[in-house]
Amino acid sequence: MPRLQGWLISVLFCLMAVVAAASMWFYVDAIMARNQVADAAVRHIPRGNLSDLYPRWLGARELLLHGRNPYSNEITAEIQTGYYGRPLDPSLPNDPKDQQAFAYPVYVIFVLSPAIKLPFNLVRFWFLWVLVGLSVAAMWLWLQVLRWRLSFVGTFLCVVLLLGSFPEVQGIKLQQLSLLVAALLAAGTALVSAGQLFLGGALLALATIKPQLALPLIAWLLIWTASNWKVRWRFAAGFFAIMGLLLAASEFVLPGWLRMFWQAVREYRGYTGNQSILDQLADWGLGPWGGSILAAIAAMASAALLWRVRTEAAASENFGRAIALVMALTILIIPMNSPYNQILLLPSILVLARERRSLISDSAVVRIVYVGGVFGLGWAWLASVMVMLIWCFSHTMAMGAWKTPLYAIFTMPVLVFMLTLVSVRQHTVLRVPDATR
Repeated sequence: MPRLQGWLISVLFCLMAVVAAASMWFYVDAIMARNQVADAAVRHIPRGNLSDLYPRWLGARELLLHGRNPYSNEITAEIQTGYYGRPLDPSLPNDPKDQQAFAYPVYVIFVLSPAIKLPFNLVRFWFLWVLVGLSVAAMWLWLQVLRWRLSFVGTFLCVVLLLGSFPEVQGIKLQQLSLLVAALLAAGTALVSAGQLFLGGALLALATIKPQLALPLIAWLLIWTASNWKVRWRFAAGFFAIMGLLLAASEFVLPGWLRMFWQAVREYRGYTGNQSILDQLADWGLGPWGGSILAAIAAMASAALLWRVRTEAAASENFGRAIALVMALTILIIPMNSPYNQILLLPSILVLARERRSLISDSAVVRIVYVGGVFGLGWAWLASVMVMLIWCFSHTMAMGAWKTPLYAIFTMPVLVFMLTLVSVRQHTVLRVPDATR
């Protein structure tokens, strides 16, 4: 009987996860996207393929096949024609502010080069499934880094909930390279954790196609490397060797590209006005410097704990916790608040799920924060199920509630970060053993 009850409970949890994931996809497709289409029709906002892959793909194609500068105004106009359906007109007040210019390091073209001769509709179709496969692989790799062996049911639940989470769904729908970078970060870290330091460094160099997402983790791993240089120097060798090759090859195909890239980044910050999550929260009452102050506090608190675990072996659980903390900090401090970037919270969420018992027994305050974090994480699924049910009775009411699943989108990462800090603190001793590799 106990075995039967356990089996029934497992089936129930699996069904609940499938319903939650399906409701999220339904919400994004049937409610959120329809609302955006209707709003665009009323306000005459242009809509083209709306694929975040397209600007990078077109820039790569034009540079490698025709020798054209992907940072040029001419290429930007062509990108807008595909992405929005026409070039943007600054005189039209409802035209998007995001110019969708090629604002990536030029070496992203080497990642996309196998697809430049294919029609974009075929590329985007296959890229969608590549992102799904990479996301599942990243889940498995993070479990290896964290040294957590899950049962088949536990793994199934994690995969379904990952593929049905809002950051993942949004990233797949937009075909965002953040999901590719997240997989590269997971693969590079897993290689380091398995003792393959040179290969890990090499993969993490490739992840700098989105430097704002990759550099915090790389910086921490270089500090970790320096703490035992005789053993860990291969990580730095792998990273700097591949980084040097990427920079040299980029200069060869487009001389002076670095200056163009930095100019594109400055312009991007100007026309998008992107803020960090902490900046967004600070706008609610902490003043213009509130976000920077909060970011400094978060960085100093993380640094104090990370310094104590810098000598931990790559195969240790504390190494995995430190990586999770760096990833959670990254989401808070980068000058971007797009939800799809929150896929980097995956290792932190896995840590918090594994260590739930020790966390909720820490103190009343931690218990409250943990409950808030669980609620914030689950709110998007709960709200998407509610909106889907409302849709069955009234399309108008459901469309009017389209923002509901997004209410916790900025607060949840803060709670996850705070809890990850607590987890690292709980498992950090004053004197840690020296690394064995």
